[in-house]
Amino acid sequence: MLGRIVFTRLRLAVALIAVAMLSVPQSGIWAQAPAAPAAETHAKGDIAGDWQGTLEAGKSLRTIVRIAKTDKGWTAKFYSIDQTPQPIPVSSTTLDGSTVKFTVDMVGGSYEGTLSADGNTITGTWTQAKPLPLTLVRATKETAWEIPAPPPPPKRMAADADPAFDVATIKPNNSGGATMQGLTVNGRNFQTRNSSASDLICFAYNIQKKQLVNAPDWVDKDRYDIAATIDTEGSPSDVQVRLMIQKLLTSRFGLTFHREKREMSAFVLTVAKTGQKMTKNDSGGTLPGFGMRPSPTGLMLPVFNSSMPNFVSFLQAMVVDRPVVDQTGLEGKWDFTIKFTPDDSLFNGHPPPLPAKTDTTESSPNFFDALQQQVGLKLEAQKTAVDVIAVDHLEKPSAN
Repeated sequence: MLGRIVFTRLRLAVALIAVAMLSVPQSGIWAQAPAAPAAETHAKGDIAGDWQGTLEAGKSLRTIVRIAKTDKGWTAKFYSIDQTPQPIPVSSTTLDGSTVKFTVDMVGGSYEGTLSADGNTITGTWTQAKPLPLTLVRATKETAWEIPAPPPPPKRMAADADPAFDVATIKPNNSGGATMQGLTVNGRNFQTRNSSASDLICFAYNIQKKQLVNAPDWVDKDRYDIAATIDTEGSPSDVQVRLMIQKLLTSRFGLTFHREKREMSAFVLTVAKTGQKMTKNDSGGTLPGFGMRPSPTGLMLPVFNSSMPNFVSFLQAMVVDRPVVDQTGLEGKWDFTIKFTPDDSLFNGHPPPLPAKTDTTESSPNFFDALQQQVGLKLEAQKTAVDVIAVDHLEKPSAN
């Protein structure tokens, strides 16, 4: 399955949550009763406030759901405070009569419960591959759990730093996988799995595979696992990560090249007529996070802390079959999720495996429709002149 490209600290925490919640057998699991509900009643249909309950998923996980009312409906943040102080974005929150539902796409979870007559308790089920009972109680000043203060953001690498890999181990990967399975930065540790030289060049120089020409036939066939230590302290920017990989390609693969202009079919990314439907991310993190996981109706792509250039780079490196040009004009960093059904034009003809379908299973829209309907962005094909990298020399990596 296609893995993540870069994990931020929050994405690592989310991964831990997913492991903890998914690794428990369904039998013998019960929800711990939270604090007694407040005596007061609330207006019918008022679910604004903090709701808390303990999910028993192999260990006790105190959960807080912070719900607010906006002009566009309900919004919420999800906390698993025994694992991370960071809020996890809630994708959708609805109240239909006494039925409360919310989804947390970033961890592939959802909740459905029934609101009590006095408006103080929601009795329901959290589902993340397996259903677990979870009762949420409206918190009061006296009963509210304290959300731990988030850790300070990681120290940024100096903007003028010129980082490199101090030590890099390159080993052949013979798993048979057709795509890069992950590229992560965690502290001073860098790692990729199942990466070809083509994957590394395209990521390092921010190009799509069709923009790489005159390369030897093994450039996409031979695959490697790479583990490296960064020689400079601080959290690198995406530009600095690319710079380090460029240096690795020169020193260990002997890459030399020149640039040319060629006309070819590309995708242009714009904001749809409906307007963008993303959530602004103000976490201050230096790196974006991309994931891919099966959903009941196809595939789910959660995106975290991504600028539009970051998203374009991810699309052309891992998803679509041609270069992508950003014409959105959007600044800043964003969170959003795309649920779609892939076809053979995506992922270099090797899409991640889909969940088994039944007669009642609905399918998500194709990627292009899902991007427009769910995120408010539009991809359209057109011919344009693009930069290409013409390889002059490339050799298989030197021994460690």
